[in-house]
Parts: sequence; C-alpha cells; structure tokens
Amino acid sequence: MSLALSTLLFEWRRYMAAVMALALSGLLVLAMTGVFMGIGKGFTAQIDRSSADILILAPGAKALGQGPSGVPRRFIPLVYRHPDVVEVRALAGSGGQFQSIKEYDPTETPAERARRGAPRAEQVAVNVIDTTPGAVTIPTDYSEELIDALRQPYSVAVDESAMGRLGVKLGDRALYNGQTVRVVGITRGYPNLIVATLVMSRDTLRTLGGTSDSSPRVGPLMVRLADPARAEIVAAQLNTMGEGSYRAWTRSELARANQGAILENGVLVVILGGVTVMGIVIGVAITWQTLQGAVMANIKEFASLRALGASMGSLQRIVVELSFWVGVTGLFAAGGLTWLVSLLAGANGILLYFPMLLILIVGGGLIAIAMLSGFLSLGTLKKSQPADLLR
Repeated sequence: MSLALSTLLFEWRRYMAAVMALALSGLLVLAMTGVFMGIGKGFTAQIDRSSADILILAPGAKALGQGPSGVPRRFIPLVYRHPDVVEVRALAGSGGQFQSIKEYDPTETPAERARRGAPRAEQVAVNVIDTTPGAVTIPTDYSEELIDALRQPYSVAVDESAMGRLGVKLGDRALYNGQTVRVVGITRGYPNLIVATLVMSRDTLRTLGGTSDSSPRVGPLMVRLADPARAEIVAAQLNTMGEGSYRAWTRSELARANQGAILENGVLVVILGGVTVMGIVIGVAITWQTLQGAVMANIKEFASLRALGASMGSLQRIVVELSFWVGVTGLFAAGGLTWLVSLLAGANGILLYFPMLLILIVGGGLIAIAMLSGFLSLGTLKKSQPADLLR
C-alpha cells in the first residue's frame, strides 16, 4: 500500500471535508441533470418502452416533439409493402379537461371528507394504446390486468405521480371533457411532472370524441418487424422507399435524438451551466483548502522525509497521489448519494435518468477537481525544511 493511500486511510477525518465537497458537487450536477433528463424520458416513455422497432416521423422532425411529427394516413399501407414489416399503428394522443368527482361515501368520517377537499379540475394530456393482444403501441411493462381493464369502455389509467394533483384514486369516477370515466389502473414510472397524463384505449378516446379513424393525418407511425435485429437496415430501406416524404428512425436512434433535443434547450443549458460552474468552484475551493491544511498538519513528517533523503519531487508525487485518492473516494461518495436520491425520487414517482456519458463526464470532472486542488497545494511543501526539525 502506498504512503499516500495509507495516509488517507489512517487520517481520513482530515480529508472528510474534501471528500464531501467533491461528493456534493457531483450530486448537484448529477441530480439536476438527472431531473431534466427524467422529465424528457417521461414524455417519451410510451415509445421508449414499446415493442416498436422503427418509428416514422415527418421529414422535418429533428426529434419527437421537435418539428412536424405526424404523417399522412396513406403512408400506413406504403410501409406495409416492406416484407419485414408485421405491424404498423399510428401513435395517437389528445388532451382535454379532467375533473374529479367527490362522491359521497357513508363510511367516511367528516375529517376524511374534509381531507379529500373539493373536486379538482385540470387540463390533461392523453396517451392512447391499442388493446389488441401484443399491439405495438402497448408499453412492454404494462400488465395484462391493466390492458384488460383498459379494454372496458370509458376506462382510463393515471400515473401514481398524478393521483394527488388530479384528486383521484383507483376505482374513482371522474369527468373527461364532461363525460364520465373511471380510473381502472395506476401506472408507475411515467412521471407527470409538468402535465398530468391519462392513458386510455383508442376505442375509448373515439367514444369520447377525441379522435377519428377518417382523419387524413395521424401521429408518428410505430412499426414492428419480424426480425428486430434488422431495424437499421429496414429503416434505411424504408427511407429509400419514401423518397423523402417521411423519415424512418430506429427506436435507439430516436431516443438519442430526444436526449440531444433536451440538452439543446437554451434555458436548460444556462441552468446546468450555472450549476456546473458552482459545483466546480465549491469543489476546488473546499478541496484545495482541505488538502493544504492536511499537508500543513503533516509538515514535520514531510520534513523528516526530506531529512532522510527524499527529494522534493517525491514529496510532490505523494501529495498528487493523495489528491487522486481523495478524488476517487469523493467519486464513490457522489455515486452513493446520487443512488440514495434516485431511490427517494423513485419512491415519490419522479424519474431520474443518468446517461452513461453524463456519468463519465462528472466522474472525470471530480477526479480533475481533486488533482487540481492537489497541484495548488504543492506550494505548501516548500515549508518542509529539515532545519525546522531542530527548532
């Protein structure tokens, strides 16, 4: 075991401030970015978790929600012309006014009725699924019980993150655009942080007057292939067949584009940039002062090493290595704190998403902050003069 690592292990209290500064700096950047990325993943969760291998959007779309995404209905039979395509369905969505119904329950106490409060009304978005067995629009994590329940007319599901704001629970009746619906299912992992979202079958939405099978334009087309491994090849062939009238994306390609679109948001870039700068300043300042104080506390030991013949370069390497191990410890601490925060967020229906590139950048940044702090502390070693031992 090296001298630097032994020093960190046996005098860990002196370096705890530096470790926590690095951990909190990493947590600050990861948590903020994870929340924004999670919001974006919540919007696209129905596609990300579907069995679709290819999605077809309008040619001007840069990502889902960026640019025109709907296509003419006549493209559906054109896509079926490819021999590898086994299913094509349009992704439908809608929106409207949702209002809870405060039903009288004779078993409730006055205090329980008071807690329920008055009926709540809110604008909601609607995600539509086809309830035929194995439909490509059904997210793969939906249970058969939920799908069976949504087959019933006037049935809807809500995510657990929206239950409080909508004022409903499983089994409640409510009004959607003035018509009565029933909450038959609760989903998890589809956070509604900005707009509350209902899930209903295409038949229910049609009954409620929210869609028409005769409309000339439909939402993005979700395509399932006989062999998912050929998705890239088939997408390229479909683009050739379309001659520029649409663009076929593989699901992974569209997911990357959606992530990039989130990070291109100007407000988000300013917020994350400010958080990152703040984390770097805090991390460098505290880590530098902590390492400098630790070196000063051990200045006699460094002087003794010089008296025994150790060169100044050797002592500097010890400090630099020590700062590296502080950075590694801070990195693991940041990972642990971020994991705990993600568990807490998940328990409250909030999705945090951490792309691997983000983790690598933050991890490398924490090591770089620790190493920079170590280099800034090297000047303190000039005070490790062997003659000082005689005073």
